Amino acid sequence: MTATVLLIGGLAALGLAIVLAVISISARPAEGGVATALATIDSHYTRGAPVDIASKRDPFAALPGWLQGLAVRLSPTGIATKLQRRLDLAGNPSGWTPDRVLAAKGLGLLILGGLGGLYGMRGFGLLVVATTVGAAAGFFLPDVLLYNVGTKRQQKIQKALPDALDLLTVCVEAGLGFDAAIAQVARNTHGPLAAEFSRALQEMQIGTSRPQALRAMTDRTTVPELRSFVSALVQAGELGISIADVLREQAREMRLRRKTRSEEKAQKVPVKILFPLVFCLFPSMFVVIIGPGMITIAQVLFGK
Repeated sequence: MTATVLLIGGLAALGLAIVLAVISISARPAEGGVATALATIDSHYTRGAPVDIASKRDPFAALPGWLQGLAVRLSPTGIATKLQRRLDLAGNPSGWTPDRVLAAKGLGLLILGGLGGLYGMRGFGLLVVATTVGAAAGFFLPDVLLYNVGTKRQQKIQKALPDALDLLTVCVEAGLGFDAAIAQVARNTHGPLAAEFSRALQEMQIGTSRPQALRAMTDRTTVPELRSFVSALVQAGELGISIADVLREQAREMRLRRKTRSEEKAQKVPVKILFPLVFCLFPSMFVVIIGPGMITIAQVLFGK
């Protein structure tokens, strides 16, 4: 009897251990589900396209690795992190990664440096100067292009923010939740701001908290108005203030800032027009107006 009881108890303990092991194994993916989904979203927006498609579209995908190593040796420490930050600001163009940007920098250094060397073959001094200038221009050209794309993208975000906030305010006041209102803005608008709202909405849908998703959106931009808007939303959520009131005030402030920016640009126009007016328009006007008079004076005084 005692042996039977021990056997039953042992089988029960073994079954309980198996059940607990199965539960623990099945629970592990759930614990890392949010992190895995976030990594998937980040890889989608960072890489922009699968490897096979990117290799067909990106001419720098098949470059040798020593070009990247050359650019890394000539760059300061942490260049990969800085390039990823610039790519985030530029919207992560399809197929572009920090490694490919470094490869492009190395290729530009060799090509423009070689062209500069060919141009300076007439003398040693000119050879050194032309090669150095060409290599420096080729090395920094991808940085300039990437910075230009990022700056234009931030300007588009800044320009579209007031209208997006107006639409967001209307949706919230009409009775939609904040997440549903963001979905409407992402669906009915276009451009980089709509893409950022769509990405933040995806992160919130997979389990990321709203403050974290919104702060991650501001980390990918440099627009001060967007940062102040996110800060106001996060503080309103922490203090229990109505989001509709916060959105209404933020939309009014954004419209006022846009008006102020437009007036500032309008005041800069006369100063910008002054130099082309003085150096281009006035000389031609003087030639047309004073030229015939000078010819007549020369004929009267000098008989020519």
